[in-house]
Amino acid sequence: MSDLQKQVQAAADELVESGQERGLQVAVYRGGEQVVDVVAGVADPETGRPVTSDTPFYNFSIGKGATATVAHVLAERGLFGYDTPVAELWPEFAAHGKGGVTVRHVLSHTAGVPGIPLHTTPEDVCDWGTMVAALEDAELWWEPGTKMGYHAYTFGFLVGEIVRRATGKPISQVLREEVSGPLGVADELYFGMPAAEHHRLARLEDAPMEMSADMPSFEDMPADLPMFKAGPMTLMPTAELGNRPDYLSADIPAGGKTSARAIARMYAALLGEVDGTRLISPGRLREVTSVASGGVDEVFGMPATWGLGYGIGRPDSSAEQTPTVFGMAGAGGSAAYADTATGVTVAITKNRLTNDFGVVTLIGDIVARASH
Repeated sequence: MSDLQKQVQAAADELVESGQERGLQVAVYRGGEQVVDVVAGVADPETGRPVTSDTPFYNFSIGKGATATVAHVLAERGLFGYDTPVAELWPEFAAHGKGGVTVRHVLSHTAGVPGIPLHTTPEDVCDWGTMVAALEDAELWWEPGTKMGYHAYTFGFLVGEIVRRATGKPISQVLREEVSGPLGVADELYFGMPAAEHHRLARLEDAPMEMSADMPSFEDMPADLPMFKAGPMTLMPTAELGNRPDYLSADIPAGGKTSARAIARMYAALLGEVDGTRLISPGRLREVTSVASGGVDEVFGMPATWGLGYGIGRPDSSAEQTPTVFGMAGAGGSAAYADTATGVTVAITKNRLTNDFGVVTLIGDIVARASH
């Protein structure tokens, strides 16, 4: 067993033994080979079912990395370009002056449609037609391309409908046919997950409040923060939401259900070849991991830097500090990312939702020390 595997396993075991985490997975790929496969703790505290390497976790925004990857695979095929107007594929989207929004704007969070109606319910989010109609009816918050703001829910439905219009298939099917299937992880990486498979999932839980004391609560945030206009508070990521059977079964490509090794493998296949499969060309990899937008996020009010569908910089860092890293972090403290400089990809999934990326820092630093 490699030294890195031992170090990561020891760190994961300590996180669970200390009570800080309930169950987690860590996967690391280097040069197309998996070099770390670590699990610790339980997937379901009620039954004591342990976490295994193939346990899928509902990871809120980590799934956006897979959503973006599907778009890049189709762009590589020539089904659309990044500067294709969305309305060219999806004419109804042009309503209310949105005809100028391009695929690039969507992928770089500059499209200007970051919000869903404030009356949206979880049931609505699970209904593709309802969400598509809401986007068609949406009005721009800003001129596309002029500002950047996190499209928390809308990113997934925008890309998903672009994919559906271009292929005639739901994004779940395209993910399976073009990404997860060829990589051999179709039963570990999903948007909509068949109900018959839900028993394999890790059960999410919210971290006790005192463990998250250093983070501002929603009550402390300014009431005029645009975030509060971008969607109802009832749809903010919580364990209750992420354990809902309808959320687990529905295509909600703003998030995804995945094991650490499945999403780490996907990132490895963006960097290079994994068992004969490479998802995009080296030239496209350079394009999608270059800075496409940045500045102060119009919705959440903090600095952010985006490539095409991936955040630039390690999730607990910044684009300035770690410019060769791209990926997606998820609400609850999980993350998946790749480093074009070292050829290393890292994924950390966990079932206790915390308000920080402490585990990503801990594990990420161990891996980074071993990679340089």
